[in-house]
Amino acid sequence: MIDAAQLGARLRVARERRGLSQQAAADALNLPRTAVTNMETGNRAVSTLELAKLADIYGQLAAWFLDLEPASEEDLSVVLKRALPEIEHAPDIDAAVRRMLDLYGEGAVLRRMLDQTTAQNLPDYAAAMRSTGDAIRQGEHVAQEERGRLGLGNAPIGNIPELIASLGIWTAATELPDSLSGLFFNHPSVGLAILINVSHWPVRRRFSYAHELAHALFDREQTVTTTRRENASQLIEKRANSFAAAFLMPSDGVEDQLRQLQKGAPSRQSQTLFDVAGNAMIEAEIRPPAKSQAITFQDVAALAHHFRVSYEAAAWRLKNLGWLNATETTALIDQKPVGKRYGDLLRFMDDVFDETPSTELCQDQELRGQLTRLAIEAYRREEISRGRLLELGRKLEIPGDELLDLAEAARGD
Repeated sequence: MIDAAQLGARLRVARERRGLSQQAAADALNLPRTAVTNMETGNRAVSTLELAKLADIYGQLAAWFLDLEPASEEDLSVVLKRALPEIEHAPDIDAAVRRMLDLYGEGAVLRRMLDQTTAQNLPDYAAAMRSTGDAIRQGEHVAQEERGRLGLGNAPIGNIPELIASLGIWTAATELPDSLSGLFFNHPSVGLAILINVSHWPVRRRFSYAHELAHALFDREQTVTTTRRENASQLIEKRANSFAAAFLMPSDGVEDQLRQLQKGAPSRQSQTLFDVAGNAMIEAEIRPPAKSQAITFQDVAALAHHFRVSYEAAAWRLKNLGWLNATETTALIDQKPVGKRYGDLLRFMDDVFDETPSTELCQDQELRGQLTRLAIEAYRREEISRGRLLELGRKLEIPGDELLDLAEAARGD
């Protein structure tokens, strides 16, 4: 059991992660602010009822505040039911989520058999936040750090589920409640895992994957983090959104694209020239053609297509980087229907404007690939039996005879 000072420190971290003031926590407990201050400094005892209420407010398990080893052994299906109470009345969604959890659990067992612990090398960027500015700065900075660490440069990210899976994080899209775009969880039974709402259109799913990756990098001490419309104002969500935008659309990459589109330069550029005849400096001013630098719906659509993000995400990224002001951004977003007509005309921007859910080859393609590789390797090393291999094949909906043939070929017998 931890002491009062350690409990207080965890209470403060959990509160700051939710972007709540001490006064807001005190109001929820119907206590004076000084009571919360004393709790967080370890100078006041916290009752069981108060701890349960704070855990609920902060979106954390009560056990996390008390255990020396915070990783909870509570059954993951119980944890998720608490985090997603609405699935109790949605049997199809409940079954879909349980199927993914089962596959994640099978994968975790295979990884332990094969001594594969890639997720342990994932950096942990956990840090306190006191303001929206802190959240945005941290998200931007870590996105740049991770792009550098992964050798991505300024290029668009191709298959983002595959990239995240290479970091040792399970990824899949499945049926989720409408208001939920995704969730991240860290549990001993499965390790680190992400689920994305399969009913969302492709570019939104890409942003959700990047968003949940941020939770894996910043918020691993939490068992479950849900991304909902209702919690968008929380600091951890603002930080994850900032990370996702910068990870998918790096600032230097955006600038490179604008330069190729011959956009975004100042309306006047001063140049200093050396006059060899007069041995003196001459100031010159270069003015691009009138209105040539204005960013239009075509540029936003092209940028969105290049980085495979939504039209709105591209417009807001331009604003956040200072290329557009608020009025220009609003006007361009209002022009999205015109941008769609432009994309339809060129027939190459379906990924930007197609808001039709598409489950083809996206629901669990990467996960099936990961688990199939692990199963075949475990069979090759004689860690699992023929019967166990066929059972995994059934769960993965892969023909058993085909999986067995591949596994036997890997053995080389």
